[in-house]
Amino acid sequence: MNTINHAAFVSAYRAGRVTVQFDSKLAARFLSARLLLPLMTLPVLGAGVALALLGWLWTGPAVIAAGIIVPRLIKNGAPHFLLTQALEDETVFNELVAGAVMRVYEPSTPPDPPVDSPAHN
Repeated sequence: MNTINHAAFVSAYRAGRVTVQFDSKLAARFLSARLLLPLMTLPVLGAGVALALLGWLWTGPAVIAAGIIVPRLIKNGAPHFLLTQALEDETVFNELVAGAVMRVYEPSTPPDPPVDSPAHN
């Protein structure tokens, strides 16, 4: 199902007539860019270093750890978050399909093999 509009996708997904497949690396990259994670991570890390240098020996490293762990958790949950957004917003759906981040297909038709699979070479 390569050419499906948003309304048809939403109704078919809710009825269980289509399957959605995400490229996890592209999904993480897409969500990171959309949420501006690098721009949020750097100030958090800087604040953690500043707190540690000011003597907050437990708080500073905790903020640094949060600045490292939280973006990774967000990226790991990217496919689920993006699916939710695609069901609600037609623009996000179109961007995901156009960028090959998300593939929608009927269960009876197998999906294309991933780009890095041996069958594609």
